Amino acid sequence: MHIEITIPSPGESITEALLATWLVADGDFVEKNQELAEIESDKATLPLIASESGRIRQLVKAGDTVKIGAVACTIDTSASIPQKSENLIVKPEIKTDEPSNNIKISPIAQKMMEENNLSVDEVMEGLKRIGKQEVEAVLKYKSRISETKPQATSRFEERKAISPLRKKLSERLVAVKNQTAMLTTFNEVDMTEVMAIRKKYQSQFEAQHGIKIGFMSFFAKAVAQALRLHPNINSMLDGDEIITPNYCDIAIAVQTDKGLMVPVLRNVESLSLAKIEHSIADLAGKARSGRIGIEEMTGGTFTITNGGVFGSLLSTPIINPPQSAILGMHNIVDRPVAINGKVEIRPMMYVALSYDHRIIDGKDSVGFLVHVKQFIENPVRLLFDAGDPEKTLLGL
Repeated sequence: MHIEITIPSPGESITEALLATWLVADGDFVEKNQELAEIESDKATLPLIASESGRIRQLVKAGDTVKIGAVACTIDTSASIPQKSENLIVKPEIKTDEPSNNIKISPIAQKMMEENNLSVDEVMEGLKRIGKQEVEAVLKYKSRISETKPQATSRFEERKAISPLRKKLSERLVAVKNQTAMLTTFNEVDMTEVMAIRKKYQSQFEAQHGIKIGFMSFFAKAVAQALRLHPNINSMLDGDEIITPNYCDIAIAVQTDKGLMVPVLRNVESLSLAKIEHSIADLAGKARSGRIGIEEMTGGTFTITNGGVFGSLLSTPIINPPQSAILGMHNIVDRPVAINGKVEIRPMMYVALSYDHRIIDGKDSVGFLVHVKQFIENPVRLLFDAGDPEKTLLGL
């Protein structure tokens, strides 16, 4: 029986996809639920899965763009599993090494050999031990040879088709620049308190939750709290209307081999730091392996991107449409800062908020970034619904 394996749909409105890579060869015996190929669209990468075991016959070549629902291959389920022969004995080929005819002999050595009637084979046979001097002599000889050889130069150029995902990303980035009134505001954050908390509780946190605590969870939580104080930052344009969700679905930018992907954490305002860390690790793993679904990358209300992991000191991140703002984190660098009238060395991070000025005013953008700074510099405030712990204690 032959069954057909068709191109899956990555999402609504997508009519065709690229069969990027076959993971098996034509004619191979494949197992049920085995991944056969990678399918790329302008929104996601999906695996082509074998629905039954059998021998595969490929109908589409790698690199071809095909319609959604088209038959990519067939599987002959009547084919038997290939048996490995247990009686086949393979004898290793035995080679005989002949004495080398490329031995270099110095004039002095040649004269000594002639005077004593010694052949090359007799001299080689007499070398029963390789010592330091012999090795150094060979190394010095090879060094002289390499210095006299001309160094090869390369002017190779690689040319490959742009993937649908990167093509779509390029179109979206250009559209953002052309269709929004994008501005960026900056601030700097003292990371001392967060770093101290991580150092103090890292072992206990990992033992209890099975994952390390990073900086991104603190920033995601701080952003969620700051969005409650500045809801316009969480808004987006829809025609002549402004939509302002009462929840915080924060997209976390992840760099992959196929381009930048932004999986979404839902309802971050209600998540613990441990839950945020687990969600980030799970989604980032799916994104990097090309196994993330469309539903996991759509619907975000705000985005965080961290160029600091690549060493970026400062940048202006680009808005992820249809969102209206994005926070850029950067590298942590020890810098001298003024603390209570004294100069101290503190671990500082520049942060940047790019926003659509059509929706967000300067006051909101600056205020939002200031609140993020305050939450990170005093993380305890995150427990008091964006309020001041001392005022909460005093009932003020």
